[in-house]
Amino acid sequence: MADRRLQVFHTVARLLSFTKAAETLHMTQPAVTFQVRQLEEYFNTRLFDRTHNRITLTAAGERVFEYAERILGLYSEMNIRVRDITGEVSGVLLIGASTTIAEYVLPSLLGEFQARHRDVRIRLSVSNSLGIVHMVESNAVDVGIVESPVTNKNLAVEICWEDQLVFICPPDHPFAKARSVPVRDLLELPFLAREEGSGTREVISDYLNENHLQWHDLNLSMEFGSPESVKSSVEAGLGVSIVSQATVAKELKLGTLVALPLDPPIQRPFSFVHQRQKFRMRAVEEFIRFARSRCEQHGRVTAPESDVQ
Repeated sequence: MADRRLQVFHTVARLLSFTKAAETLHMTQPAVTFQVRQLEEYFNTRLFDRTHNRITLTAAGERVFEYAERILGLYSEMNIRVRDITGEVSGVLLIGASTTIAEYVLPSLLGEFQARHRDVRIRLSVSNSLGIVHMVESNAVDVGIVESPVTNKNLAVEICWEDQLVFICPPDHPFAKARSVPVRDLLELPFLAREEGSGTREVISDYLNENHLQWHDLNLSMEFGSPESVKSSVEAGLGVSIVSQATVAKELKLGTLVALPLDPPIQRPFSFVHQRQKFRMRAVEEFIRFARSRCEQHGRVTAPESDVQ
């Protein structure tokens, strides 16, 4: 119901990029440009200066952006308040999740939420934790779920549950019968790691620092872009690794991997992160409320059960 030209302009002005705005709004770039030009024709002035593949707001653009923030904020508030009265929960819910959470933890939560709110259309974006935080910062997603600390003070962060990280190796590995793995014993082994930007990698790096070690002290053998690649390579005998306990339930049941606690142990928070704005779409509010209740009931969102040996 809000003026589409104003919505498109606001997104371009916030991101200072027609390309990023088109991606965020799920529109083509020519369609975004057309909407902005219509608004410029309405005001009979340029709202952006375009030079050398870079755009900036003109003085008029700055003023329109100020009012657009207020207008769209009031529209969002109105939308929520009316739907509070009617009890309707609908619309598009944009969720971003880091790889481990998206593949192993989130499906059960989304399935239960979708069963309760069938009029909500869920779109899930998957990236590493750093990528998800960037999506939240740019409003490409409504809420992100990440597995590493968030340093941006402008974002609201709510820890939901604790995840345990474990050492994994093949069943015939010399360490397979150990009760636990001291952190310094990792230095002797070929180590398979996630890529830079991964929440798991960041947590392991912090863990090493806390134990007076550095990432380069590891015998880093290979790097991978997903937990599945890491696990498959450990199964093949290419090295050992540290992964979320939630990711190895299947392999432990099949007996293709052994998971052991580290000494000292590693735990990390899984957190919800979203913009610090007072009013959000009803579907976003309802999802955050629903996820928070599940965390309170179970201590964490239900993930596949697995026993660390």
